[in-house]
Amino acid sequence: MSAPKFTTLGCRLNAYETEAMKELSAQAGLDNAVIVNTCAVTAEAVRKARQEIRRLRRENPTARLIVTGCAAQTEPETFTAMAEVDAVIGNTEKMRPETWKSMAADFIGETESVQVDDIMSVTETAGHLIDGFGTRSRAYVQVQNGCDHRCTFCIIPYGRGNSRSVPAGVVVDQIKRLVDRGYNEVVLTGVDLTSWGADLPAEPKLGDLVMRILRLVPDLPRLRISSIDSIEVDENLMHAIATEPRLMPHLHLSLQHGDDLILKRMKRRHLRDDAIRFAEEARRLRPEMTFGADIIAGFPTETEAHFENSLKLVDDCHLTWLHVFPYSRREGTPAAKIPSQVNGKTIKDRAARLRAAGDRRVARHLAQQVGRSHRILMESPQMGRTEQFTEVHFDTPQPEGQIVTTTITGTSGSVLTA
Repeated sequence: MSAPKFTTLGCRLNAYETEAMKELSAQAGLDNAVIVNTCAVTAEAVRKARQEIRRLRRENPTARLIVTGCAAQTEPETFTAMAEVDAVIGNTEKMRPETWKSMAADFIGETESVQVDDIMSVTETAGHLIDGFGTRSRAYVQVQNGCDHRCTFCIIPYGRGNSRSVPAGVVVDQIKRLVDRGYNEVVLTGVDLTSWGADLPAEPKLGDLVMRILRLVPDLPRLRISSIDSIEVDENLMHAIATEPRLMPHLHLSLQHGDDLILKRMKRRHLRDDAIRFAEEARRLRPEMTFGADIIAGFPTETEAHFENSLKLVDDCHLTWLHVFPYSRREGTPAAKIPSQVNGKTIKDRAARLRAAGDRRVARHLAQQVGRSHRILMESPQMGRTEQFTEVHFDTPQPEGQIVTTTITGTSGSVLTA
C-alpha cells in the first residue's frame, strides 16, 4: 500500500481543504491514488491543471488519478474527457467522508467516476474542520465558504456556491484547541470573508466573530484575517482594529481596480473613494496598519486613463503587498462577452507597471522598519514574520513557533534582516 499523493493548485482555501482531504482519504483507507485539487480562477489556471494532470499520470502510471476542486466543479466535462483521469469529484463531495470511502471501494468497481452535484443547492455550513494547517506556528481556520456576489470577471461562485458560514461557537472551540496545541497565530479564511454570518441566526458580522474570539480565547497571542471586501467591513471590526492589539495590523483588500467606471463594469460594490476612505480610516485607527490588495490589469474596455487610476490607487491607499492579476478571459463570465477586450501585450505591460509600483511600496515599507523593534513569529529557525506580515531573516537560529522581539538591522531584497 502507498499513501495518496496530493497536488494543490490555487488559493489558500484550496490548500486548507487538501489537508482535510488527506485526513478523510486516510480514514477511508484510500491508497495508490493521486488527487489534484484544481483552481478555476482563470482560463490559464485550468490549462495548468490539465498540464499538471498529464505530468502526474506520466509519473504515476498505475495510480488512480482523481480530480477535484473549483475547475472540476465548474467544468467536470473537461476533466472527464481526459484519458489520464479516473474520477472527478466536486467541491461539496470532496469534503464528505462517504466520497472517500466510495473512492477507496472503487478499486473493485463500486462507484461512479463522476460525482459533481449542483453547488448552488448546498446550504450546509463550510466544510471539514481541521486542527492545524500551515506551519507549526500559524494555523488557518476556514470560517466561510462560497460567495453571493456576481462580479463579472469571476467564475468562483459557480465553483464554491453561495455563501455559508461556520457558527461562531464552532470556530471558537476549534481555535481553543489550536491554542492548546501551541499555535501562536490563527488566520481566519474564507472565499468572501466579510459576508460571514449573513446566513446565521441574528445575522452577525465578521467583527462580531473577531471580538468573540478575542474575548473567549484570551490565550491566543495573534489573530489575523485574510482577504476582505472593504465596503462590507462592519463597525465592530473597525472597533477591533482600533482597540485589539492581538488583531494583526495587516489587511488584504479585494479592490480589483482603481477606476469607477471599470469597477461598475466589474459589478463591484465599492467606488475608488470608498477604498481610499477605508484605508485612511484604518490607518488613523491603527497607524502601523499595512495593506495588501488584489488588482486586475487589462479588464475589458480599460483605457490608459482607467489604468492610471489603478496605478495611483497604490499610493492613494498606501498599498504594500500587491497581488496583480493580468486579466484573463474566462468563458462563462459576463466579462468574457464584452467586445472591447484589451490586447495581450498591453495587459502584460500594465501588469508589469503595477508590480513595479508595488515593488517601490515594498522597498519604502522595508526601509521604514530598519532600526525598529518588532515582535516576530518564527516560521522556521531563521525566518519569521512581523505583525504586518513582513518576512524577516535571522543570522542566528531562533525557537521555531515562538514570538521573539528583536530590532531590524537591515533589508535584503524583499525581506528584512535581524
